[in-house]
Amino acid sequence: MKSIDLLLDAPPSSAAIALAVTLFILLVAWSARALARRHHGLSRQTGTSVDDFLVDVVVRTKPLLLLFPAIYAGARVLPLTPELGRALAMLTRVSLVAQGAVWGVAVVEFALERYGRTRIESDPSAITTIRAFRFGAVIGVWIVAVLAALDNVGFDVTALIAGLGIGGVAIALATQNILGDLFASLSIVVDKPFVVGDAINIGEGDIGVVQHIGLKTTRIRSLSGEELVVSNGDLLRSRIRNYGRMPERRVVGKIGVTYQTPPDVLERLPGLIRAAVEQQEGVRFDRAHFMQFGESAYELELVYYVLTSNYGVFMDKQQAVNLAILRAFGEAGAEFAYPTRTLFVASGLGPQPEP
Repeated sequence: MKSIDLLLDAPPSSAAIALAVTLFILLVAWSARALARRHHGLSRQTGTSVDDFLVDVVVRTKPLLLLFPAIYAGARVLPLTPELGRALAMLTRVSLVAQGAVWGVAVVEFALERYGRTRIESDPSAITTIRAFRFGAVIGVWIVAVLAALDNVGFDVTALIAGLGIGGVAIALATQNILGDLFASLSIVVDKPFVVGDAINIGEGDIGVVQHIGLKTTRIRSLSGEELVVSNGDLLRSRIRNYGRMPERRVVGKIGVTYQTPPDVLERLPGLIRAAVEQQEGVRFDRAHFMQFGESAYELELVYYVLTSNYGVFMDKQQAVNLAILRAFGEAGAEFAYPTRTLFVASGLGPQPEP
């Protein structure tokens, strides 16, 4: 009653100033929010992201949450009792904390949206992890806001924070496998050991194409057609061979020709092999040499690279090179060798005549 009496006894000029200040603050907040909403689309067309961020923050401003701060600013010219002043100040702080949480959520969502636009182009499955991270970040912002609001109201949040810490440890111990997979998913998204569409070989020898990277598991389409579902934690603990990151594939081959091949023909064969390789597009020749004398053939070694990671294209190029070598050897009169053994049989038991 004393506070009401003081307000009623206040000079009309002070009450008018208080009302004007309050309405002015609310009008500015409402006008800025309406203007930002109207030009929200135009800010997306500029080359900078600063205006996008500012517009997003202004759009998230809630005039209702600024009501008590506006009243508090206007009431500074009015005679208030200490109790009413403290209550108004407490409501103002709580309102500002809530508005700060709304702005904090806007910052988190803006940052994740920008990061997601660049990541989704190369890894569409990253959207799942980004959404999960957004959910966790928003929850964290509001938990901090609630604790700050309770502290401003007068509650002792120290015991509450300690209880939350003990509960968090218990929950973490109970769900450590799930949390491990969640953090492994985040590690896959950030470190990118593979992305959707990569052909990988897991430590167990399973080979397939990555179809989906989820929060807990990654799905791989194996070469035989079935879908492999592997937990993200187990996947990162394995040794992964990523064939999708191969800029080229190396081919090492051995060719054997019969011992009846004349030396001059044998000398020409590395050049014929090189010509057969170099006439193929997307293939880089490395070397070809007469390597050694084998058990049943002259052995030549061939090394070249197919400039793609696609296995189908790799096999097409290898087949074309093999056919070209086959034709070139046929025209040169060189015969391919196959494992043979020559047996010399001696007859009679006595000494054999000298040849």
